[in-house]
Amino acid sequence: MLDLVELLKPSESAEQESAGLSSVLFYQTEVCRGLVEEAFTFEGLIVPKLLENQDEIIKKHARSSALEIVIVELNESSNVTEDMRRISHLLPNSASVIVIGSEDAISTIRNLKAMGFYYLFWPVSKEELIDFVKNVSDNRQRNAGLGKAREAKKVAFWGATGGVGNSLLVAEIACELSSKKNSSCVVVDHDFVGGNLDILLGLKKFEKKDIPPGALTANLDTSYALNMTQKITPMLSILSVQSKDLSETQMKEYVRTLSDELSEQTNFLIEDLSRSVNCKLDLEYSAKECDAIVIALKPTVACLRDASRVCSQLRELQTKARIIIVINHTAPEKHATVTREEIEKYLRRPIDVTCPYDGQMSKALLEGKHLHDLKLPISKSINQITAALLGEKSEGGKSSLFAKLLKRSSK
Repeated sequence: MLDLVELLKPSESAEQESAGLSSVLFYQTEVCRGLVEEAFTFEGLIVPKLLENQDEIIKKHARSSALEIVIVELNESSNVTEDMRRISHLLPNSASVIVIGSEDAISTIRNLKAMGFYYLFWPVSKEELIDFVKNVSDNRQRNAGLGKAREAKKVAFWGATGGVGNSLLVAEIACELSSKKNSSCVVVDHDFVGGNLDILLGLKKFEKKDIPPGALTANLDTSYALNMTQKITPMLSILSVQSKDLSETQMKEYVRTLSDELSEQTNFLIEDLSRSVNCKLDLEYSAKECDAIVIALKPTVACLRDASRVCSQLRELQTKARIIIVINHTAPEKHATVTREEIEKYLRRPIDVTCPYDGQMSKALLEGKHLHDLKLPISKSINQITAALLGEKSEGGKSSLFAKLLKRSSK
């Protein structure tokens, strides 16, 4: 693919120009649409696809692997940072993203840069737009600055004790993100012996991949890492390995290395750290590397104590990760030994999501159904966890601008 700087040279042939930068504009106003179209046309460049800034349209067109530059107009946004945070999971990691907005604040530039996005303040002239796009293209060619691929959001699902349904939550959230939210996901399995993720993900005749001899000293690049994953759907994969020769510590290190290589190839890395396989090193890693940590517990005294210890350790580690607390009723509510209010008081923070006990759940799972797709009591809770990870308002909450756009686009 030719670089945009070369395309701008008048000596280049029309055939070379036609092979120009692959780009798309998601616009909110006709003024912005017109300026972008005119600027690219005037310079003899291939005009970006011009599409309305609506969620269904973004889902359909932004996932193209051929896209190099995505331009998102947010001139009608009341909070550019929050709206980009909400739609970031719809955008491919490999594309450079330019946000056009009229929000004049240093914090906006800083926040978008932290997310891996460029910011172009509006109003802008045609010359300024083209110069800006040229610089972005140059960064892509040099793999410098924000030209580097953005890394995946890392989410650790931490089971406070065994039997809290941690793997179930991992499977359901990963499936919902990939199928309903158009976000590519890799589930990272930390159980190197058994586990039931394959059943919960609806996989048949599943086998963990064997770690080949000498793997720890091999060149574990991106191609190798992708080869060690197993496709579930075009948007969802699982990294699940086993070895007769390596220790658990060595396999943990191996999986972490592969995860790092995969981070630029997917929107979400979702780690299943159920209590049977998690350890102190996992907590330290999650505190340092993860963007969000979901702590799952059931309403019992023993589980509450363990969850409290985890929260305390995360505070001591000064994690910057968002902590999401989920109560999962794995038995009828009448068997709970502590109330929601007692849990909140003991943890010194509110509960984010409560999953009710659902007697129909097991039957649905054995039939190969996914709970987030159904209308069971627990389905809404799963939707709420997904919304929390995406920074969206759950049902019943105050509508955001993005939520309004979603509603408008679905009509």
